[in-house]
Amino acid sequence: MMFKERKTGEGFPEKRPRRKYGPRTVATLKVVRLGEMGAFLDAETGNTSDDILLHATQQTRPVQVGEEVEVFLYLDPKRRLTASMRTPKMKEGQIARLKVINTSRDGAFLDVGAERGIFMPYAGMRGRPQVGEVVWAKLYTDKSGRLAVTMEVEDEMRRASRPAEGVKKGDLVTGAIYNFTDAGAFLFSQERYIVFIANKEMAVRPRVGEVVTARVTYIRNDGRLNASLREAKEKALVTDSEGILELLRSREGRMPYSDKTSPEVIKDKFHISKAAFKRALGHLMKEGLIREEDGWTYLTEKKED
Repeated sequence: MMFKERKTGEGFPEKRPRRKYGPRTVATLKVVRLGEMGAFLDAETGNTSDDILLHATQQTRPVQVGEEVEVFLYLDPKRRLTASMRTPKMKEGQIARLKVINTSRDGAFLDVGAERGIFMPYAGMRGRPQVGEVVWAKLYTDKSGRLAVTMEVEDEMRRASRPAEGVKKGDLVTGAIYNFTDAGAFLFSQERYIVFIANKEMAVRPRVGEVVTARVTYIRNDGRLNASLREAKEKALVTDSEGILELLRSREGRMPYSDKTSPEVIKDKFHISKAAFKRALGHLMKEGLIREEDGWTYLTEKKED
């Protein structure tokens, strides 16, 4: 057993056992006495002053002296080790959709059903989750022996997934984004399919944890899916055209954008590619609704009437 020294009245150090239990851990401890505030649990240091309070409000049922109870340990506002019978609702190694309840410069705290949130270090984040968002995360024990959570769940997702069956191109799949790479986003669908969405298939980049509905564009041999958050070209043509007309109407029938405008400006202004923008312009000109002149686009007399 490890000891730490404490000065006695005569100036000689007295060796005292260090605490066996720390915060953010689950332990089974014996009730050694009852008090007005609640029950006291044996911290197993040999010193009753180290007994851990299980406050009456943190008990899910009345406890008796001599019984052993499973508790979640945490630090109260005065930094005292405290116990609660509200333990995490998931086991170590499990993954679940967890709500972010607090953030700090070092990480975030996620709700796992225990008395206090469990810490997720900065290194375990995917993106920068905000309070109130729900993300896929895994419960684990860190190097210090404390419970922690991480959004690094790729291996667990692979094990939990199943090959897509009965799916065809054009079908819609709904699920939560759980990871981003340089190539795109990964979604875990309600059917437990792994779905990849390439960067070019996202008009607006969703947040990690966000639930989205994507259109299947390819079924891979391994049963995984490729999908798009963009509309099918036929439908997108209509949507893009309506967006252009709406902007023209808001600008008294003219805008300084045409098929000569740079892709960067088009992307920033209309959130579509230059190719999609040109298709929409071509469609509107074919319908006689717009005309282009000197780098500007105008509503025609036909549309204004």
